[in-house]
Amino acid sequence: MSTLPELRKLERILELGRDQLEVEVACEVNAGKKCFPVYRLAMGNPDPKLPAIGFFGGIHGLERIGTQVLLYFLQSLLTRLAWDKSLQHLLQNVRLVFMPLINPGGMWQSTRSNPQGVDLMRNAPIEATSGVPFLLGGHRISPLLPWYRGVAGAEMESENQALCRAVTEELLGRPFSIAVDCHSGFGLRDRVWFPHAYCAHPIDHLADIVTLEELFQQTHPNNRYLFEPQSVQYRTHGDVWDYLYLQALRDKNKIFLPLTLEMGSWLWVKKNPRQLFSRQGIFNPSVEHRLHRVLRRHAIWLDFLMRAAGGHDSWLLKGPKRLRMQERAVARWYRP
Repeated sequence: MSTLPELRKLERILELGRDQLEVEVACEVNAGKKCFPVYRLAMGNPDPKLPAIGFFGGIHGLERIGTQVLLYFLQSLLTRLAWDKSLQHLLQNVRLVFMPLINPGGMWQSTRSNPQGVDLMRNAPIEATSGVPFLLGGHRISPLLPWYRGVAGAEMESENQALCRAVTEELLGRPFSIAVDCHSGFGLRDRVWFPHAYCAHPIDHLADIVTLEELFQQTHPNNRYLFEPQSVQYRTHGDVWDYLYLQALRDKNKIFLPLTLEMGSWLWVKKNPRQLFSRQGIFNPSVEHRLHRVLRRHAIWLDFLMRAAGGHDSWLLKGPKRLRMQERAVARWYRP
């Protein structure tokens, strides 16, 4: 049994869901003398003709709250399956994939990077075009500095290879899929980011992102999420979701929407300035009631995405309506 609290919790959830979950160890990660599994879970209908959604977290070891949100949501789903007939019916028509703790070695060591000093969100083989902030946007200077990309020309880190395999095998071959990756640490607001991070060009599926945003606003009108391309804030090399989105574009008949939930941890620090004196406190809520509120709030977003994936045929725009939505979205984010 692991001594990492989040991994212990995950393994208890695996026991709870042993009859519903498909469980695989996607890779193993060494951190000093410790060896940690990276779990890949799935539930729902495996038929590749059906839609799917993937839930990912723990890419940055300091951002424990992303993993905690996914574990809270997964445990809720497994508990509800015993009695919730609407959820049982939904899972006959959609596939769910979970990788809630992708970087257990970094979480064990309390670092953003993995045990090799590589930032997994700067590690994919994709180069930003321009306007990349020094260090923050990714560099190859030294693993002793944050945001290190790894050695030029080397394979992606094992954690990223496991992530890419899961997305390729479970999501990209389907007619419609969503990925949501849970992070924390930027700004006073919760943001939903989407590609690109490597350039400031609109993605082909911008209309679908905005339609999804409007659907969420109509369904939950009092939410606090700000939707925007990541490039609006800053650009980076090596973003794994840019890389996977570009892979998905090889098949124009399929839709893959990669989203990043960026929880605004500065708000937690603003309410409790003492968190500034802790590396964990900068990225995670430290007060218990605030943690519980964060878990509940973001579970609503994850549940919405799951249901939106299952019902995508009912809200995706086609033809002239989609073209008009794409033009409106381009004007919103990409024109001065």
